[in-house]
Amino acid sequence: MNAPEHLLYTKSHEWVLFAGDGSAKVGLTDHAQDALGDIVFVNLPEAGDSLTKGEALGDVESVKAVSDIYSPVTGTVKAVNESLLDAPESINADPYGAWLVEVEDISDKEELLDAAAYAAHCASEG
Repeated sequence: MNAPEHLLYTKSHEWVLFAGDGSAKVGLTDHAQDALGDIVFVNLPEAGDSLTKGEALGDVESVKAVSDIYSPVTGTVKAVNESLLDAPESINADPYGAWLVEVEDISDKEELLDAAAYAAHCASEG
């Protein structure tokens, strides 16, 4: 399993990368894309939409199932990775390069895990 040290993670398999300005990019982990299989569609919010920690921000459809993507933070969508709408398979190819949304005005963060804690969580799931 690939879990870069510089990212933070959620138990629902999203990654978070905080920027110096207080904003954060959110994506799906390598573990998530591997469990999902080939991703064929992604449904994302729009810039300006409000996100609430722990609630669905969108979903991904794979050849296996449709799965919700949960927001690791409360805030406002600053940007959406529009390229994923035409090429959702890039999440499979590069899960840590294919960010989903960028969030600003962050007011609440989920209990985020470091790489070691996330790896232990994944191992405990079986």
